[in-house]
Amino acid sequence: MNPDHEAKANVRVTVTTTAVIINLLVVLVLDEIYGAIAAWITELEIPKTESTFEEHVILKAFLLKSMNAFAPVFYVAFFKGRFAGRPGDYVYVFKDFRMEECSPGGCLIEVCIQLGIIMLGKQLIQNNVFEIAIPKLKKMYRTYKEEKDGSADEEDKDSKREPQRWDLDYDLEPYEGLSPEYMEMVIQYGFVTLFVASFPLAPVFALLNNVIEIRLDAAKFVTEIRRPDAVSAKEIGIWYNILSGISKFAVITNAFVISFTSEFIPRMVYQYLYSETGTMHGYTNHTLAYFNTRNFKPGTAPHDTDFDRQLRICRYKDYRDPPWSPEAYQLSKQYWSVLAARLAFVIFFQNLAMFLSMLVAWLIPDVPRSLKEQLKREKALMMDLLTGEKRERLRNMGQRALQSIRFVTQQVELSFRGVFFHEFC
Repeated sequence: MNPDHEAKANVRVTVTTTAVIINLLVVLVLDEIYGAIAAWITELEIPKTESTFEEHVILKAFLLKSMNAFAPVFYVAFFKGRFAGRPGDYVYVFKDFRMEECSPGGCLIEVCIQLGIIMLGKQLIQNNVFEIAIPKLKKMYRTYKEEKDGSADEEDKDSKREPQRWDLDYDLEPYEGLSPEYMEMVIQYGFVTLFVASFPLAPVFALLNNVIEIRLDAAKFVTEIRRPDAVSAKEIGIWYNILSGISKFAVITNAFVISFTSEFIPRMVYQYLYSETGTMHGYTNHTLAYFNTRNFKPGTAPHDTDFDRQLRICRYKDYRDPPWSPEAYQLSKQYWSVLAARLAFVIFFQNLAMFLSMLVAWLIPDVPRSLKEQLKREKALMMDLLTGEKRERLRNMGQRALQSIRFVTQQVELSFRGVFFHEFC
């Protein structure tokens, strides 16, 4: 509707950005709702222990919140434009609305916009603003409510005394545990790893966000939240399994992003299989299929102009046989060649990444070699100490036993002497 030609020239980027911002607001709202739903479902299960309850809540909350955060990016990366059909045979929803497609250049730029706005907006609004604003608002509301309830008791003896440190601490927000902090980092880790091939700047923005969030969390824990109870733990629990699962799944998603969402594989196939010069010259023409405008279904053709009435053949981005072929508009051999190359790249990339991860894990063990040797030495010293104490104990027991035997022998000898002397007398 904007008459400005420059605005119309950038309409796709404008619409994509606007839609992503609206989607970000929906994601933030649903994130809070899914957290409450996960806690409610876990309470219905009635777990036996507190640790089991916490693990079930964490797992359900992660599944719901991760789907809420990553589903839009997955849709744009792997589903948008895949089922839209072709000219003359488009797929319609509710018989009136065509399935949306990506730009002729592909969906990779839209994935980048989607991931960048959702990740940065979620970190800025939810992880930083909400962490400071919500505890302050809760504290103000609780203080106002307590003052309102205590205003009727004007004869209280302690009403005029200065508030003590424990009074001020009690007015702070109760400590809810580290699960929200872990959830923020895990979701951020998913954004950084799952689609890093489409948005390489994601780790940089995550680092900047974490540098800022360290100070915000410090201010929140010191000034806005009651002192937490110290609880010892051997490990991070179920969060380690979640992070490990995300790491393995990230290998698969990045392989599919590179092979199916980007133009990397089609370019390589064209350059090494179809190009006469071994260069990218003619690549765009190679990726465009032919369509006869007479094959439009009634009511689906665009509005005619003087130029369109003379136009009979147009081009569109796809790998299909031309209309004059015996198998018109069927998937061409080039399509199956590109598909085979894409699947081969996914398998190769996945196995290469897994091999490199195992190699790095072998080269850089969890426990350093020097620490292992030190632990072995300490264990050997402990065994020597225990063995020496055991020998000393056995020696002492042997001496005591020998003394006991001598004492018993002496007593028996004295008894025999007494009996013999009595008989002699």
